[in-house]
Amino acid sequence: MRRTIVTMFVLAIAIAMQANDYTKYYQDLPVSMTQVTLPQIPEYQVSITDFGGKGDGVTDNTEAFRKAISAINNKGGGHLVVPAGIYMTGLISLKDNMDLHLERHAIIMATPDRSQHLKTDSKTGAKENRATPLISASKRKNISITGEGTIDGNGKWWRPVKRSKVSSTEWGQFMAMGGTVVEDGSLWYPFNLKHQSNIADTYEAQERMRTHLVRITDCENVLIQGVTLQNSPKFHFVPQRCRNVIIDGITARCPWNAQNGDAIDIGQCKTVLIVNNVIDAGDDGICMKGGAGQAALKDGPCEDILIDDNTVYHAHGGFVIGSEFSGGMKNIVVRNNTFSGTDTGLRFKSSIGRGGTTEHIYISNITMNDIKDQAIVFETTYWDNHVGATKTEQKKVEFVPNFQDIHISNVVCRGAKTGISAHGAPGMIHDITIDNSTIFYTQKDKDIDAACDIKLNNLRFVTFDN
Repeated sequence: MRRTIVTMFVLAIAIAMQANDYTKYYQDLPVSMTQVTLPQIPEYQVSITDFGGKGDGVTDNTEAFRKAISAINNKGGGHLVVPAGIYMTGLISLKDNMDLHLERHAIIMATPDRSQHLKTDSKTGAKENRATPLISASKRKNISITGEGTIDGNGKWWRPVKRSKVSSTEWGQFMAMGGTVVEDGSLWYPFNLKHQSNIADTYEAQERMRTHLVRITDCENVLIQGVTLQNSPKFHFVPQRCRNVIIDGITARCPWNAQNGDAIDIGQCKTVLIVNNVIDAGDDGICMKGGAGQAALKDGPCEDILIDDNTVYHAHGGFVIGSEFSGGMKNIVVRNNTFSGTDTGLRFKSSIGRGGTTEHIYISNITMNDIKDQAIVFETTYWDNHVGATKTEQKKVEFVPNFQDIHISNVVCRGAKTGISAHGAPGMIHDITIDNSTIFYTQKDKDIDAACDIKLNNLRFVTFDN
């Protein structure tokens, strides 16, 4: 009977993967682009319950995940199935040729014991002084996270809270957890909580240890499909220096005021497809990053990125490049996306010391509504105003932002404070075209510096009747 169930499961996965014909997204592209391919996962399959896993919301499943992943790895790869239930756990490290599959109503939840997110030195037994993402993979091939379940980062135990961003009722709920409020009352830190121990000596040091939910680094052939990623301590899905990545049909969500709550951050990856996703985030929605300064050059640009048919609700920006992109951006197509309720729609942000060069960026068929600030914005004096940050002047004039060769068309926006905004010194923002679009603004149609070379063709700006 068990063999029959396993066979049916593997067959279902195979049929689902075959149904995902991604070729259709690569039709009529304005630039030549390498197409993604699916990772190859062996048929072998086990359940987390086979290794003592319990979805009771109480049991620590860290060892069960470790044993299951080891068994799959010893078989050369396969599928780890997580059935319905709540599986509390510490760190999960994926191996080659492996699929982590969450069935409907399955929740993998990060344990609130923050010490379990610190790796242990194999030689000394001491805990490292930085946290590791709940799910990670490094230098692996053929890995996937699939299904209809949820991965929850339990972020409330990690994230600071700005008093200005919550109601009195919500503020009272954080006070009830314990924690630490800074002297002027503007910030609450999850330090000295009632029910959880600290993992650092000060709230500033503990804040620097906050990490992401799922991070995949230096990997090849990656698929994340169908699952919900929510409530991360920081960013939700972070592929870095990866090749051949598919992000299909996921939901990424967290409170609108979650500090650094980015949904999808692509870091110097090549050949990436981002389709059919729904995002409601506390920071940037779909963001392209390319490293800062000299260190970013060796990894090269984000390249051959196709972003199609996604919906972004709250986010600081629907589609974003920056702030750091010294490695560059090349061959990026963004089309057929909806931004509803974001702070900005299309956002290009950087500063001296963090900038690079954009090439062959094509954005079209974008629908926006209820945009808080600008529908389209270029800013070259951005600074990373995270909790605890101190603004410093850049001493060297190097790695200057070079936003160029960006072509935007067929944008419809109903409701933005400012239609198009661009601020930068000569040579920073040039050879930009925006065509065939309609923007309903509430305060200003354009706010573009004279030094910025942006060509507008067949644009209609509309506002309320006087």
